[in-house]
Order: sequence, then structure tokens, then C-alpha cells
Amino acid sequence: MCGIVGIVSHSPVNQSIYNALTVLQHRGQDAAGIITVDEENRFRLRKANGLVSDVFQQVHMLRLQGNAGIGHVRYPTAGSSSVSEAQPFYVNSPYGLTLVHNGNLTNSEELKQKLFNSARRHVNTNSDSEILLNILAHHLDQTAHPLSTQAIFDAVSATHKDIRGAYACAAMIIGYGMVAFRDPNGIRPLVLGKREDEVSGKTEYMFASESIALDIAGFEFVRNVEPGEAVYVSFEGQLYAQQCAENPKLTPCIFEYVYFARPDSYIDGVSVYAARVHMGERLGQKIAKEWQDLDIDVVIPIPETSNDIALRIAHILNKPYRQGFVKNRYVGRTFIMPGQTQRVSAVRRKLNTISSEFKGKNVLLVDDSIVRGTTSEQIVDMARAAGANKIYFASAAPEIRYPNVYGIDMPTKNELIAYGRDVDEIAKLIGVDKLIFQDLDALTGAVQQENPAIKDFDCSVFTGVYVTGDITAEYLDHIADLRNDKAKKKREKDATNLEMHNES
Repeated sequence: MCGIVGIVSHSPVNQSIYNALTVLQHRGQDAAGIITVDEENRFRLRKANGLVSDVFQQVHMLRLQGNAGIGHVRYPTAGSSSVSEAQPFYVNSPYGLTLVHNGNLTNSEELKQKLFNSARRHVNTNSDSEILLNILAHHLDQTAHPLSTQAIFDAVSATHKDIRGAYACAAMIIGYGMVAFRDPNGIRPLVLGKREDEVSGKTEYMFASESIALDIAGFEFVRNVEPGEAVYVSFEGQLYAQQCAENPKLTPCIFEYVYFARPDSYIDGVSVYAARVHMGERLGQKIAKEWQDLDIDVVIPIPETSNDIALRIAHILNKPYRQGFVKNRYVGRTFIMPGQTQRVSAVRRKLNTISSEFKGKNVLLVDDSIVRGTTSEQIVDMARAAGANKIYFASAAPEIRYPNVYGIDMPTKNELIAYGRDVDEIAKLIGVDKLIFQDLDALTGAVQQENPAIKDFDCSVFTGVYVTGDITAEYLDHIADLRNDKAKKKREKDATNLEMHNES
């Protein structure tokens, strides 16, 4: 899960892209990058590991000249955390092409061989985003020169036919403009915004993963980029759009609404905040129905995604709502940290208890979901240490039993605490007296309550049904070997050694 931004303007875009990336930081904390096109049609690039505020200093911002650019915050699910795999990526041919990508390709190994054997293109990293860039470059290279708008759409159509998986992308073509496109299932989000230039009066355009990025940059939300659609904006500011997929169908990732997106964003016509309130309403009703015999003294959220959910549960149960945990805002989101060791050590640094809210009480803890169980187990231990009498736990999402292959770091079933276990077994492992999960129908209904036009979602982590229809047991075993914590640790070590060698 990453965050992307693209702006075509009539004035410098470096600060607007920077501002947008800061409010998308929750989507990726591993690396950040910005690339712009200057007046001499040269790319100006800065990317590095770290948070946005650390990667871009004044000297870097001054170098990022130009009225068009794209930006990225990275959350690694494929490849390694090496700075060489930070985005944006670029290639010099044809024309000069650069791209940012949110999602994950499910046929990257096949594509890599195709690029080498048929297109004679070399991929220098393990990132599927670099593969995607080269696939698009290959198809652009097959078109007539100079490029027409239709030729760009044709290249995106051919790219759709080659690649599978989840992807929301923005790409710039030197001398032409910016094209943004979304996978035919609309798994990953992408929005379009506009604003009027105060000096020229001309319209400027922006693409982003979430609507909040438009707000911070002063752009007005126009619409979502549709599944399979490509939207092209020339550097002169002309906008064109075309459906480029054969059978597009909106099936957004349900986890965007559960966890990843900011509550002040709108995704595919859904207020994330309102969806979470509805989740709390439905989960509260389930608790009231099934736990009538439990004596709950207080409802406490595990900050911050579950705050609105817990508040609604407390209202339905007619119980006090309290903030029992204080969050250190200078520690990243533990779920998206790249290794188990980092996740474990970060929980204690991230949260601290207010003992008076726990001591001698029967506490209902509320979280958005339980993935590996690492965070949940430690938080329960903290509540016990603070003096809680009994601890009940409610999850706003159902049991996560299957790997995710579309850009969320849940790649191995054996790392998921719910895999092969029932609710009582999970409760025992995380150390709670009682555990309850949201029903899947209730979860999807909470989101559909905001936009009934969404008929289906990617719920593969709950059901094991993958909307792209190409996921086999062999593929899941393959990514488990590549992406478990042990394999990640080895790649990080190899990448560090290589970078130290290159520096020496």
C-alpha cells in the first residue's frame, strides 16, 4: 500500500506535491520520492528512504524545478527496502518516461521474462513497479512518432492486457503530458481534482490516492478515476479520458475503509469516516445481542483508526467511552512496518496506558482488525499490567485468514493469527477473556450504506476469493517464500551490503 500524487500546473509544483505526500504519509513510511519536469524537458528527481519531512530538505526542493511532477510514499510489499527500489522509477526510452504505482502485480515474474526476451528491456530491481513502467514504455515504443492522445490510450489498453493485479498509477512522458490509470477492478483508489490558476485563469489538474491530498494542495475534487480508465493531461493543460479495459468492474479493497485510508478522505464515493461509524454501529449491535451477560464497565479504542468505531459501540451499549491509551505520534503505524522485530518493539514505544481507566474495570477494547496478533497481544498485556479486571476485545473486521496479494503486507498465511484457528483459540493467544469479530456482511454493508452503487469488494483476506481470478495455491506458496519476515530480513541485509559496497 503506497500513496501517489501527480500534478500538471502552470506554476511550480514541488511544494504542492510535498504537501500532498505529507498527508498521504500514513500509506507508506519506508521511502518517499518526487520527480518533476523542468523547462528544458529534463527530469529532476529526489528519492530516498525515510519520511517525507526527512527526505526533502530545502536544497532538494530548490532542485525540483518544473510545472509538472509526480510523487510517491512507499510501503514495501515486493522487493526490498533498498533506496534503489524507492519510487518514482524512470526510463529514458521512449521520450523519457517516469511512473509511480500503488498496488501489486500478480504476474510480475512472467512479465519480467517477457520484457527480457521479447522487448529487450532490462529490469534492475525486484520491484514490480519497475516492471510495470517498462511494460508501459514498451507499448508506447510500438506507437507512431509523434505520440497522439489515442496512441497513449492504446498503450494503456495494451498494458492492461499484459499485467494483472492491483494498480493505480501516474506517469509522465517528456514532451507530452501525464497519464493516470487504474486497474480494471478498481482495487486501489485514485481520484482526480482541478483548480484554476490565479494568474492565467487556466485549469490545472491533480491525481492522488486519496481526496485529502487534493484538499491540502488546494484542488477541488472532480471525480474518481474509474476502474480500467486512463486520464491524460497534456502539459498545456488539456484533459482527455478513455476507458481502456475490456470488462471493468468496481471491486475496491475493503481494507481501505477499515484501516488504510484517512477518515477525512472520500474513496469511490464513500466517506471513510462515515463508513467507520457504520462499522461501529453494526458491531455494537452484534455485541449487544450476543454479549448480553457480560458486565462491561468501559469501552476503550486502540488508537486511532478505531476511535470512531469504539465511540459508536459505546453509544449503543450505553457504556462510558474513554481514551485509555496515549499514542506517541512520532512512531509510525506498526502494522505497515517491514519486519516482526520492528513491529514488536514499536508497539511499546507507540502506546502507553492511562492506568486509572483500566484499574479494577472490565474493559472492552476495540480495534479495526487483528492481523498477525502481535499488536493485540502486547496491548492486552499492557491493559493487564494497568490493572484491568477482565478484558474483552472487539474487531471491526472479520477474521483475516488468507494472504493479500494486491499491495497489503499480509503475504503468508502462517503469519496470520486467524489462519486455521477459531475465535476461542485466537482469544487465548492474544490473552483476552472474550473476543468478537464483525461479520463480513455487516462490514461490506457499512461501506455500501454510503455508496450503494458499490456491489462488490475485494474481501480476499477474509474469504480467500481473489477478484483477479488468477491466484493459485502455487502462487501463494511462492510469495510466502519471498515475503515472509525471514526472507525480508535476508533481502534487507543483502541490500545494505550492496549499498555499502557501492558507496565504498
